[in-house]
Amino acid sequence: MAEKEMKNYALRDKNGNEIAVFTGKAPRQAALKAANRGYTEINLREKGTKNVHIFSGERIQVSKPKGAPAWMPDKIWKPKVKKEGIIKLETIEPTGEKVVVVKRKTKANKAAKGAKKTKTK
Repeated sequence: MAEKEMKNYALRDKNGNEIAVFTGKAPRQAALKAANRGYTEINLREKGTKNVHIFSGERIQVSKPKGAPAWMPDKIWKPKVKKEGIIKLETIEPTGEKVVVVKRKTKANKAAKGAKKTKTK
């Protein structure tokens, strides 16, 4: 069986602006990541399509699982989401102001950039 590939899901605010991008093999996985960051009204547009997956989410504090490492705190945050439905957009354009998303620099990007700067004789 072929493994599912990762997809990008854009988190949309009430105005339709895409404010963050979460990655997952399924929309629920991306919604769990958004809920873990504190979002409660989660509208995820699947990149490359006009489908918006609607979830309601929350974070609850639970006891750490049995067999957890010693460094883990006694209480941890666990995300919960419930799918409310799917909406098919007519256009992808936001209804509000435009938001610019800036990519973060990762260690891999810095290492690749550092390798480019070295001079060869």
